[in-house]
Amino acid sequence: MATFLYRLGRFSFRRRHFVAFFWVALLTLAGVAAANAPAAGSTSFSIPGTEAQKAFDLLDQRFPGSNADGATARVVFKAPAGEKMTDAANKATVEKTVKELGDGSEVTSVADPFTAGAVSKDSTVAYVSVRYDVAGMELKDSTRDALETAADQARETGLTVEVGGDALQTTAETGIGEVIGIAIAAVVLVITLGSLVAAGLPLLTAIVGVGIGVATITSLANALDLGDTTSTLAMMLGLAVGIDYALFIVSRYRAELAEGRAREEAAGRAVGTAGSAVVFAGLTVVIALAGLSVVGVPMLTKMGVAAAGTVVVAVLIALTMIPALLGYAGRKVQPAGEKGKLLSRVGRKKATAEAAARPNMGTRWAQFVLRRPAAVLLLGVVGLGAIAVPATQLELGLPDDGSQPTSTTQRRAYDLLSEGFGPGFNGPLMIVVDAQGSSDPKSAAETVTSGIKGLKDVVSVSPAVFNKAGDTATITVVPNSKPSSTDTEDLVHAIRDEGATIRSDTDAKVYVTGTTAMNIDFSQKLNDALIPYLGLVVGLAFLLLIVVFRSILVPLKAALGFLLSVLAALGAVVAVFQWGWLSGLIGVEETGPIMSMMPIFMVGVVFGLAMDYEVFLVTRMREAYVHGETPNQAVVTGFRHGARVVSAAAVIMMAVFAGFITSSESMIKMIGFGLAIAVFFDAFVVRMAIVPAVLALLGKRAWWLPKWLDRVLPNVDVEGEGLRKLDEQTDDVRAKGERDERDEEDEEELVRA
Repeated sequence: MATFLYRLGRFSFRRRHFVAFFWVALLTLAGVAAANAPAAGSTSFSIPGTEAQKAFDLLDQRFPGSNADGATARVVFKAPAGEKMTDAANKATVEKTVKELGDGSEVTSVADPFTAGAVSKDSTVAYVSVRYDVAGMELKDSTRDALETAADQARETGLTVEVGGDALQTTAETGIGEVIGIAIAAVVLVITLGSLVAAGLPLLTAIVGVGIGVATITSLANALDLGDTTSTLAMMLGLAVGIDYALFIVSRYRAELAEGRAREEAAGRAVGTAGSAVVFAGLTVVIALAGLSVVGVPMLTKMGVAAAGTVVVAVLIALTMIPALLGYAGRKVQPAGEKGKLLSRVGRKKATAEAAARPNMGTRWAQFVLRRPAAVLLLGVVGLGAIAVPATQLELGLPDDGSQPTSTTQRRAYDLLSEGFGPGFNGPLMIVVDAQGSSDPKSAAETVTSGIKGLKDVVSVSPAVFNKAGDTATITVVPNSKPSSTDTEDLVHAIRDEGATIRSDTDAKVYVTGTTAMNIDFSQKLNDALIPYLGLVVGLAFLLLIVVFRSILVPLKAALGFLLSVLAALGAVVAVFQWGWLSGLIGVEETGPIMSMMPIFMVGVVFGLAMDYEVFLVTRMREAYVHGETPNQAVVTGFRHGARVVSAAAVIMMAVFAGFITSSESMIKMIGFGLAIAVFFDAFVVRMAIVPAVLALLGKRAWWLPKWLDRVLPNVDVEGEGLRKLDEQTDDVRAKGERDERDEEDEEELVRA
């Protein structure tokens, strides 16, 4: 592989005009396609195989035209102190609002609270239910404006009026955090590379890669039913890995120049060595993201595959566009004052030896860890273990209006409904009775109703409503507890258990659905899929790393270190978003259950990113060990060449992820924080401390591989052994050409001067 990538790097350097034109043309085509693509509709949410989804599908068949996916709104009214909603003036205000809401072009129904029984027992709270014929994200701005205007006019009469439901749902705003994250990345690149030109290359290529990825997702959003979160995730990961991958190749290119190689040769060797690490690091990320498809949730599958595609683009750009741009940049990528001299193979060895004699921060840190490996290992493991403790109290759920900040009208409407009708009113359960196989459907529905009324935690059970065929009925059950409580979850399971008994007695099938039941089933499906997903992703990556490092213990250590860092990151997420620790620092206005997909999502994404640093750092150690250094010397060499760049890459990735913490969408905020803190733990504690400590304790055993397995495994040559042989064979032949190239460069500089 190293030889192939070496040739690709030299080709891209020589044919820089063609390569640059190709990527710019691809970006242009993707942009034009995105600009002309139809607007994406509301993203459908389905969980195949769950009872709640089966019930929804049954409703679509038996209640045609019910438009279960249409947006809903609840306009909630509360009377001033000492008054009731049934007072003549207040009643007139509500009836006027009902009339105004019914005039909307997208409105299918408006329920008058005084005829629909939507007034609280003490008559202080009432609500108007509004249904629309399109989903919340597809509503016209004029429809939302009419809803808000009607509420404002009602407030002018002295009533408290708030609006809940998904009719006010809009695209999440990410704020200026992304810009700040990119700005921090730029500063880190300038400090690390010491050259504005060198710092600009990773930023430029990352933006091109993200532009292609996000534009492609936008152009396919309507056809493939992709939501806003998909493009946000692709942007988040594309920026982070795009900058990091380019940084590693640019850094290696500068190191090759410093060793006295000509520019084209340096570009080829940079892609052949660092590029190999980029390929395998990218593969681990792609495996982790594409592996989300095993969960069986279409939304997660689409998010994972789309983000994986963006990562593939980032890898290809790093391997081709970076060497092409290096051809344009000349020697401006080197820090001021460094000119670089063409050296023979002997001269390069001497220069390398002189550089090794000058210890840098990475060298000093590695030597410190090698002197105290047991203490460093113990401190790192215990520290991350302590941070992971809150993860044992993890509570999962999906956000609803109750998780919104108290400053929003949706949250205030939620609280008013809880106050007037009880906490369970915001999470009603829909019972679907499929009586097609029953001899007496009405009797079966009555049996279901009476059975549910006898269950614990039930406030009310509505009469059964049959379809036109008379073979299917819906029953609404209001729990006594809030939607996200364990009591409500227990009630869902109790109704399903009761339904199994009823089916045996009446031949009628009973399903529990609705938003609350769907959330419960979604969380359960993710929990059930976590272990198989973890086994698949870690197993595939473990096999991949065995091929890369030709070792058993190094990949095992990498996987165990990842588990430690992801558990610590989950612990931090629970402490901030569930317990509220330091929540004010990142703008968390409302604590609550952790998003259901967060654990499995973090396992996938963090594993891929964790393996990035493992591959980048340990590949250089493997390269040094293969070329004759002792295990401890190889660790020092890996840190001398890689610690600064890996640290910079981690800071950049953290800055990019942290930029999404400013999003108005709680899910994006949580993902941004979780990924940023996970990168910090993994890069600076696991890879920078625990990894060298373990390698120091293992010694030569770290690189042990059974002979039979060594013969079976393909030799991908990540450490660049093929390049070393090629270098020895052709060094003398190239010498004249390299001198000629340098003479041409000097002449060009003189002409420009």
